[in-house]
Amino acid sequence: MPWVWVSIGSNIDREHYIRAAVTALREGFGELLLSSVYETPSEGFDGDPFYNLVVGFPTELPVEQLHPLMREIEDAHGRVRSGPKFGARTLDIDLLTYGDEVTDRGGKALPRDEIEKYAFVLGPLAEVAPDECHPQLGVSYQALWEAFDPAARAALRRVDFDWD
Repeated sequence: MPWVWVSIGSNIDREHYIRAAVTALREGFGELLLSSVYETPSEGFDGDPFYNLVVGFPTELPVEQLHPLMREIEDAHGRVRSGPKFGARTLDIDLLTYGDEVTDRGGKALPRDEIEKYAFVLGPLAEVAPDECHPQLGVSYQALWEAFDPAARAALRRVDFDWD
């Protein structure tokens, strides 16, 4: 069974929607491996800060079913897609990896390039899977994180998030 990593972000009623996403993923996939929750500035637009985390779980579902499932969870929790690409959102859930596959099955390239672009993705991923290697680069997430832009790394702020 492949192990998948998913990023979750919200900047509208952040705590509520982060909890809702984790609950939905738990209902669908069982036990999850969760990173810490981080507060980060909005990227690509002027808006409220986001809460972000990375979640991992094994699944038997094919990648072609995972992308639409993440979209369904977003939609069920009020995600509006009519605005600009970069804007405020209740939930943003992105499949980052599907095992060690390099694929565009399901309509989106995996591994997602966001892993290399954004501290709010790579930082939490390096926290929960430091020794796992990026499927294309063959470099561990921890090594990628250590080489990441120091100013972007400093923008991540761990949030005390009580899951009870």
